Amino acid sequence: MERRGISVVEMRVPDLPDELSVRNNRALAAINGVRDRLRVLLISGEPHPGERTWRNLLKSDPSVDLVHFTILRPPEKQDGTPINELSLIAFPTRELFEVKLRDFDLIVFDNYRRRGVLPSVYLANVVDYIHEGGALLDAAGPGFAGPFSLFRSPLGEILPLEPLDNVSEGVFRPMLTDRGRRHPVTASLPDGPHSFAGPDDEPRWGRWLRQVDVASRSGDVVMTGIEDQPLLSLDRVGDGRVAQISSDHIWLWARGYEGGGPYTELMRRLSHWLMQEPELEEEDLTAEVRNDRLEVRLRTLSEIEEGLVADIEQPDGSSAQTALEPLSDGVFSGSLPLTQNGLYEVTLGDRSVRVAAGSLNSRETADLSATALRLANPVAATDGGLFWHNANGSIAVRRTAPDRPASGDDWAGFRRNGDYTVVGLDSVPMLPGWFLLILAAAMLAFAWRREAQ
Repeated sequence: MERRGISVVEMRVPDLPDELSVRNNRALAAINGVRDRLRVLLISGEPHPGERTWRNLLKSDPSVDLVHFTILRPPEKQDGTPINELSLIAFPTRELFEVKLRDFDLIVFDNYRRRGVLPSVYLANVVDYIHEGGALLDAAGPGFAGPFSLFRSPLGEILPLEPLDNVSEGVFRPMLTDRGRRHPVTASLPDGPHSFAGPDDEPRWGRWLRQVDVASRSGDVVMTGIEDQPLLSLDRVGDGRVAQISSDHIWLWARGYEGGGPYTELMRRLSHWLMQEPELEEEDLTAEVRNDRLEVRLRTLSEIEEGLVADIEQPDGSSAQTALEPLSDGVFSGSLPLTQNGLYEVTLGDRSVRVAAGSLNSRETADLSATALRLANPVAATDGGLFWHNANGSIAVRRTAPDRPASGDDWAGFRRNGDYTVVGLDSVPMLPGWFLLILAAAMLAFAWRREAQ
């Protein structure tokens, strides 16, 4: 499976002449792809206040296996302390960035700058890993603007932001761009700008205090910072994905500075987008069966005019259409009542998606040949018989004793077992007592009068 979630697979054989039915010439299978564990490699270039935030966020998810290294003693630091007296371990560069690099689902560089720890050949391995479908997140610190920036390494080939050799110190509030309002990573974040809101609608998030001055080279800028400079940029590189944050102050949201912000939700969406989770695709067409209706939803970053129509191929081969109306920024939705069970294929432009309604493979049509094999075992267990009905004769029905055969060549017997079980007993008077008393008095009066005469 190339993606998580349910994928519907159809298997079909060609129709042949004189078939009883062609409805069983295809079969459907729904395969649910799940991600077992998420392996994350977190490299912190140096201790800083936001390092613990990253670690706590990733360790709080039980489905994440985190490997975290912090460079505490770079090679250029020489203070005369003997190596055997240090409690630090050597950074396993070859094992992580050559031997086991492709075992990780996500690589995070946190406030990292080149200090002679990772040779360029290992950073080039990361570039190849991204092109082959890997995921990279760079949370840039002040070092990104200096001469030892990751941008001036082989990673600069795939990073979407270019440093302008300056770090701005000042108070600013992260803002969403027009594409950020539509992108599933940042759209509808808690306390963020509302859908279809005007330009004066600002998010109610805490402010940050530092940002590296950068220029956008590629990808989609979804958040901006000081003087509308790119703050968060997302890009696709080959078969993989890259995200970059031009500030190391997201930890202020985690500490609740000025009310904090949705750092947990943002990081969750960001990591899931990087790992190509289907629910966070920015260009995606989905279909779902809900309440006897086929719900079709389109998410896109493009500006689309009204009059969007999706074509639907129904299980019997007939065609239908449904109009997609704007639901929120970049999201369009439409529905169609379901009248058949089977496979529906929804097409919109060059996108298509399949969804199954009802039973995937009907048992009534799975095997249309007449056979007695399925009933052979229960019939034998009850000493019964099997009979084929034909137009030339009929089967007689008899009552038989428990010790006699229950079937013959041309007759079927119903045993007279005489078995019964008393499951309850209730007594109900035929007439109420007051009526019987009046009736008895009337009869006595009538008898007395008759006797008196």
